[in-house]
Amino acid sequence: MKPFPTLLALGLLAGAGAAHAQRKPAPATSGNPIFPGWYADPEVAIFGKEYWIYPTYSAPYNQQVYLDAFSSPDLVHWTKHPRVLDTAAVKWAHRAMWAPAIVTKGGKYYLFFGANDYHPEKLNEPPGGIGVAVADNPAGPFKDLLGKPLVGTIENGAQPIDQFVFHDPKDGQYYLVYGGWQHCNIAHLTDDFTGFVPFADGVTFKSITPDKYVEGPLMFRRQGKVYFMWSEGGWTGPDYSVAYAIGDSPFGPFERVGKILQQDPQVGTGAGHHSVINVPGTDRWYIVYHRHPLGDKDGNHRQVCIEEMHFDKNGRIEPVKLTTTGVAAQPLK
Repeated sequence: MKPFPTLLALGLLAGAGAAHAQRKPAPATSGNPIFPGWYADPEVAIFGKEYWIYPTYSAPYNQQVYLDAFSSPDLVHWTKHPRVLDTAAVKWAHRAMWAPAIVTKGGKYYLFFGANDYHPEKLNEPPGGIGVAVADNPAGPFKDLLGKPLVGTIENGAQPIDQFVFHDPKDGQYYLVYGGWQHCNIAHLTDDFTGFVPFADGVTFKSITPDKYVEGPLMFRRQGKVYFMWSEGGWTGPDYSVAYAIGDSPFGPFERVGKILQQDPQVGTGAGHHSVINVPGTDRWYIVYHRHPLGDKDGNHRQVCIEEMHFDKNGRIEPVKLTTTGVAAQPLK
């Protein structure tokens, strides 16, 4: 007869079994969506050896009163940083905090955002527009820099939303590129981000609207060329998509090349309002965007996803294929 195992041995065996059950293999890819929750309009940035994403909290306007952020060392493992900014810190904003954009300068982090879904024709609607908040680190907490919108008027037909800050490596200057309602403006930011420097012709807000532009502008330089990207279609619908143009300067002229991101009825719909990131020291690029799950008719049900973005030998952006696998780990050196 074999002896019964001791209570100690049973305990050790049980503990080993539990540890084995809890041990999960490391994910090989990010998967899509890359983190849980309804989020949209993602802005991606690199700070030090971490990737950061700042999205819109995708909910009815009156619930959009805060912004979360997410950080990752490798694009696969993400940590949530809740409420890096909310309306309690922005007295003029009461709802619809949208499409954050972020830059770092002088050891500070500046978060640009839209608020209030400003429509000047609505007499009972409080003023709104594009604001800017500041913090000492990328996880916040961010505080309102101005106490009022940085852009709170309609210029050249553009609603003051969907802001992007383009730091041009050619001249070192910072430009605000923004606009909804099918109009896009560019303006030269002052060094402290509290206002604008008029252009040589005296104009502060210069229109750079390309053909079929709707909203969600973005710019970057690659091999000396300026890539101007934007979203087309309606944000709640399946045909939301991303198109682009190429120019020699941030002021254009920009001639539309075509779409590079759009729905795949087998994967997801409404793929749009994106940002891009280049891994420093490489020609590896990623596009971060939102899309709707298949079969989900709620316009606010949007999820943040990521894919690699490639260029052909002529510098044109190749069409991006939507996936459920996402991307492999890409640690920063």
